[in-house]
Amino acid sequence: QVQLVESGGGLVQAGGSLRLSCAASGRTFSTYAMGWFRQAPGKEREFVAAISRSGIIITYAEAVKGRCASSRDNAKNAVYLQMNSLKPEDTAVYYCAAASALGIHNIAVVSTSYNYWGQGTQVTVSS
Repeated sequence: QVQLVESGGGLVQAGGSLRLSCAASGRTFSTYAMGWFRQAPGKEREFVAAISRSGIIITYAEAVKGRCASSRDNAKNAVYLQMNSLKPEDTAVYYCAAASALGIHNIAVVSTSYNYWGQGTQVTVSS
């Protein structure tokens, strides 16, 4: 089992940047593929980014491609999401999630593939 805690959200002007962090408990962090999702008010949760256990395979949603970069540090039990050129439509609660039972270079882009979720961190982008 793993517990996830996100941080780094906040209020930023359009065009600004934020770096979200997700700290994981436990000694088996490297056995989980990780993902980032977001949920805006009145909308369903949507995929943002996913990173494999190895950290080599990373994929992004079209809406953030070119503006976001995800990375992980298995030694620190952490995964990150660097978000640049933020837009008001990026406003949402951002969640990190962990998926077990995936190969070392596999990723998952659907929320149902993830076993564990953090509590979320709010990102608000003003125009």
